[in-house]
Amino acid sequence: MTAEAALAERQQTQQGAEVEATRSRPTFVPCTNIYEREDAIVVEADMPGVGPDSVDVNLDGDELTIAGQVADVPIEGHELSYAEYEVGDYRCKFRISAAIDADKIEAAMKNGVLHVVLPKSEEARPHKIEVKAG
Repeated sequence: MTAEAALAERQQTQQGAEVEATRSRPTFVPCTNIYEREDAIVVEADMPGVGPDSVDVNLDGDELTIAGQVADVPIEGHELSYAEYEVGDYRCKFRISAAIDADKIEAAMKNGVLHVVLPKSEEARPHKIEVKAG
């Protein structure tokens, strides 16, 4: 296959597909728990080092995107000589199956844990249907 054919094939493959952005530092998928309640879907994501002003939560259609940036905090007067973990940002995407009431979504960040409550719309909530005789 020629280089031009390979380029054309790659461009066709990318058409309509989301292209991943390049980043200058590592990006990790946060450890996440998702709970479903009768009235809402609850997402908890561990993102140590991310503050409330450095996290973005977006719901676009049925796709929930969570992104958090960790601030670089050098320790003055010290030079790092050994590290067991790497500092980086966080990013993940989820497809939400239930219809969500976007105006009532709540998100809070506390002690490095993001807590997002996605209330289900009235149409998506379970309804008990009464069965009549006859």
